[in-house]
Amino acid sequence: MPELPEVEVVRRGLDCHIVGRAFEHVEVLHPRAVRGNTVDLEKALPGRVVTATGRRGKYMWLVLDGVDALLVHLRMSGQMLVTEPGGAKSPHLRIRASMSARGGEPAVDLNFVDQRTFGFWQLAEFVDDAGTLVPLPAAHVAPDPFEEAFSVRDTARAMRQKRSPLKSVLLNQEVVSGIGSIYADEAMWSTRLKPWRTARTMRQRDAEAVLKASQEVMARSLEQGGTSFDALYVNVNGSSGYFSRSLNAYGQAGVPCARCGTPIERIVVGQRSSYFCPTCQIL
Repeated sequence: MPELPEVEVVRRGLDCHIVGRAFEHVEVLHPRAVRGNTVDLEKALPGRVVTATGRRGKYMWLVLDGVDALLVHLRMSGQMLVTEPGGAKSPHLRIRASMSARGGEPAVDLNFVDQRTFGFWQLAEFVDDAGTLVPLPAAHVAPDPFEEAFSVRDTARAMRQKRSPLKSVLLNQEVVSGIGSIYADEAMWSTRLKPWRTARTMRQRDAEAVLKASQEVMARSLEQGGTSFDALYVNVNGSSGYFSRSLNAYGQAGVPCARCGTPIERIVVGQRSSYFCPTCQIL
């Protein structure tokens, strides 16, 4: 599943190519792509102008006329591709939206491609979440490490109230949003913390350190366009990310640790694979 850096890369692409354009025609090609809506997007979106974009954790959205949100969740395999009109030829195309010309630029199509049909578009209203406007369906998740409202200290304290393993707490979107398995493993490797350690037993400084490490590793991933292991995650122009070449722990089972040379091991924590160094990660 795309994590915060991958979703942010897509949001930035949409911000560049879609803001200022209006929906002209929307064609829904699979009903699961619009599940949860109380309105017909084919009728509700034409004429609406995209005025901004936003994101919290793994959710992103288009701001429509400065009033409503078109919430997008990529889930496992969703892609938002900007092409010339009729340019998307994928058999997994779920929604095709014709977008108006803009400032001398020609019209484009905004395409939602989703092989596994877990992702969706949903028209939603904004709500105030502690001073931050977010679409209602995304209001249940905690602020992510890139939001102004995010507090390392307070989030670390919330982590230390949990009896679950550290890896599971980092993946708990109601504690901190946006961190998935890739960046959780990388942050724990960076701070030498065991994935199975009970979060409640951590020192405050260790909890803060792993959160800061998650910020740093995700920032580095953003610089490289995110992490792509296959063709399921791409930017709006179809390009892959290259951070997979910089991973120290995730997916590296059997590879010598970059710090000490001990082979990285894989275990299962909370029904999720977790990669760690048995020599370095001793805290």
